Amino acid sequence: MTAVRIATRGSKLALWQAEHIKAELIAREPGLLVELCVVKTVGDRVLDRSLSAIGGKGLFTKEVEEALLDGRADLAVHSLKDVPTEETDGLCIAAFPPREQPWDALLVNPALGLGIATPTSREARTLLQQLPPQARLGTSSLRRACQILALRPDLQVVPLRGNVDTRLRKLLDGELDAAVLAAAGLVRLGLGQHIAAQFSQEELLPACGQGALAVQCRRDDQATLTRLLRLDDYVTRQAVLAERALNQRLGGSCQTPLAAYARLGPLGPGQVGAGLTLTAMVGSLDGKTVLRSSATGSVDSPAAVAETVATALLAQGAQSLLRSDAAR
Repeated sequence: MTAVRIATRGSKLALWQAEHIKAELIAREPGLLVELCVVKTVGDRVLDRSLSAIGGKGLFTKEVEEALLDGRADLAVHSLKDVPTEETDGLCIAAFPPREQPWDALLVNPALGLGIATPTSREARTLLQQLPPQARLGTSSLRRACQILALRPDLQVVPLRGNVDTRLRKLLDGELDAAVLAAAGLVRLGLGQHIAAQFSQEELLPACGQGALAVQCRRDDQATLTRLLRLDDYVTRQAVLAERALNQRLGGSCQTPLAAYARLGPLGPGQVGAGLTLTAMVGSLDGKTVLRSSATGSVDSPAAVAETVATALLAQGAQSLLRSDAAR
């Protein structure tokens, strides 16, 4: 039997994600041979600069996609938030598996002695306020920095790159007082015990697609498309399509403090059927300006919901914040 080859980055989290998809494929086709093809990306090689300083798109996906295009792999597994909204010629996202929690997590240096309880026992905002004046908080994201500074303007935001283990080590070694990481990655790697508090949607909106995976293949590979369709989750798909449509409409990138989260639920009083609610944020790097908008529409029309929210944000003046010179 010919093996199915999965292209993936080599970080612990990326390998966990690829192994997870491998297990899902085998569960549906017992006896299927699945191999991993590990690829190193620009984002993995350049660790001495922030993502916004490196610039460009596809920092964690380009080389993985090349493995698909040149036939070294049959499918690829990505963290969806790393995948540019413009599709690469010849490729498509064939499946959005069920999403892990999309929220950001606050981690605190134990030496501060803040008496952390359970992550759900207090608001992250409350714990954030207990950090010392001018505390050093690490994050690799302009989106996080913007919203964190809106809550605590005095904090020193320190660029934090590297894999999850590297970031944790910098925190525990005392280089930082606190750090913000995606809760999904910590949970997937069995590191949830380091989460001091989890941010709510009201406190810190996540990145578009955060917590979701994207399983990609060649557009003309019908056998793989059919195989991957079994992994697709409709609820996840419709939500992340709305988030990605919003991101594309506003031209978001790692150089833009932009966030969005969509969820399915009731349409509203007197209305029948399921609705899709999208909430989005655009802000300034210093956190002094944070624009938000939300809208609910048909679950079958994620792009239309995204357009409504984007239009509302632009009406508030988001365009000036989205310009590259304003973002920097």
